[in-house]
Amino acid sequence: MANTTSPTDARGNGGKTVIVDPVVAKVAGIAAAEVPGVHALGGGAARVIGNIRQAVGAKDYAQGVSVEVGETEVAADIAIQVDYPERIQRVASNVRAAVEKAISEIVGMKAVEVNVTVVDVFIPGDDDDEQEEARVH
Repeated sequence: MANTTSPTDARGNGGKTVIVDPVVAKVAGIAAAEVPGVHALGGGAARVIGNIRQAVGAKDYAQGVSVEVGETEVAADIAIQVDYPERIQRVASNVRAAVEKAISEIVGMKAVEVNVTVVDVFIPGDDDDEQEEARVH
């Protein structure tokens, strides 16, 4: 697991700061999830596991996010599910911008690459459970 280190703190004192990959992935995931039009992060299997975690009160903010962290730069891959009928390219672009900003401002590193993969489109009412409930009424 790679991590980023800083040889001195903000006041110039000796010592180092270590930021491990899961922290960077969590920051990127939170930023991506907050973008309007993003329904969820991750592919099908990741969302199923995420739903189970959420049911027991343990949300995984880095779901659907992988990062490579160097000394001063980060590359991130984000998988998202977009709400229908949002413009997919616009949502992906906004996710990219939000993740770059969060990595810069919160982590203090440069995001050199943010790849966004749209794995699904969420259509309200297209859930099998909702359709079954409608037949029961």
